[in-house]
Amino acid sequence: MAELAALEDPKARAVNERHGDDHGVNLGKLRALAKRLKTQQDLALRLWETDDTAARLLALLICRPKAFGRDELDAMLRRARAPKVHDWLVNYVVKKNPHREELRLAWSADPDPVVASAGWALTTERVAKRPEGLDLAGLLDVIEAEMKDAPGRLQWAMNHCLARIGIEHPELRARAIGIGERLEVLKDYPTSPGCTSPYAPVWINEMVSRRQS
Repeated sequence: MAELAALEDPKARAVNERHGDDHGVNLGKLRALAKRLKTQQDLALRLWETDDTAARLLALLICRPKAFGRDELDAMLRRARAPKVHDWLVNYVVKKNPHREELRLAWSADPDPVVASAGWALTTERVAKRPEGLDLAGLLDVIEAEMKDAPGRLQWAMNHCLARIGIEHPELRARAIGIGERLEVLKDYPTSPGCTSPYAPVWINEMVSRRQS
């Protein structure tokens, strides 16, 4: 904890806090620290329990993803309110855990929109990597009905799923683009030069174009 405190940078904190993350540790330096520590499950658990955002991010980098039980991960997600902690927990730990499909189904139906967004993130990965057994048309039905009025992080996750369906599944591409055009979610999102807009129709067409070139 002392070492993490020594890495605290007021400028980094100012940037991170604009995204809801209450820490000031440069992520490159955090990853370097994790690389030095290597995998240490017991230390990871102790760091997580500090409730400190930088410590939790470090914990997620040095933990053993397959060592967590289903209920343990569910409890961790519900306590992971900093967006970066939530994102890393889902992407670095849950996606590598044997309970990921069970959690995907449970979280997708959760009334808490932040928890539900984790379910959609796991669904998006299945759309891209393991679509067998998914009702893709049904997912588009839900997105079409609910994405427009969904809270921020849930809306973002649903939009990512919409784009991924359009990118990966040509037979549903026109419908995915049409849904994006009608709902106009993230249409005016500010995008830096050289970056792809998160507006689904633009995102889909850009990624498909890259693959075809």
